[in-house]
This record gives sequence, structure tokens and C-alpha cells, in this order.
Amino acid sequence: MAKILIVDDEEAIRDILKIFLGYRHKYLDARDGVEAITVFEKERPDLVIMDIRMPRMSGIEAVRKIKEIDPNSKIIVLTAFAEGKRDEILNAGTDKILEKPLRKSKIVSAVEELLK
Repeated sequence: MAKILIVDDEEAIRDILKIFLGYRHKYLDARDGVEAITVFEKERPDLVIMDIRMPRMSGIEAVRKIKEIDPNSKIIVLTAFAEGKRDEILNAGTDKILEKPLRKSKIVSAVEELLK
């Protein structure tokens, strides 16, 4: 059972991701980048799924900070705004970028690939 940190300012998105991924994992929640870093430091999840646009701290900045804490951490970024930011998102240390709207098959496939 993997421990997955889901970071999004919309509770509905966090809930949808849990439904998509099923009950095989333990889920941790964070509403923004600041909360994500706190949860990451305490819980050390196996995988982080993070939105880019959030209050207080962007997902890109949170990815950088998480990678400073653990360079081997696995991170999937979800965004509706990848156009023009793809290089910045990848250079921050993201392992995978998935564009919204969310598609169950792509999310499940990306999670399984990174948890191998």
C-alpha cells in the first residue's frame, strides 16, 4: 500500500483522485503548497500529486521545495495551464505532467508507473 499526498485547493478534485485510484492506497491531503510541504516533511509519502495554481504557494514552488527535502521523491503535476510552462514544471523536478480535465486512465497509469 502506497502513501499518496494529493495537493489541490479544490476538495472535489482531491476526492475524485481518491475515487480514481481506489482503496489500495493511503491518502494524505493538502490544500496548497505550504500545507503540502508540512505534510511531506512529516509523512514522507511515496508519491505526490499536485496542482499548479493554488493560493499561498504555487505548485511549482512546492515541487522545488519537496525536491530539496527529498530529491528522489516522485511527483505528478496536474494542470489546466501547461502551455508555456512545461519546461518550468519539468525543471522544478516534476516526474510527470497530466493536463486537466482529469482522465482516470491517464492518472492510474501515471501513478502505477511511478510507484514501480
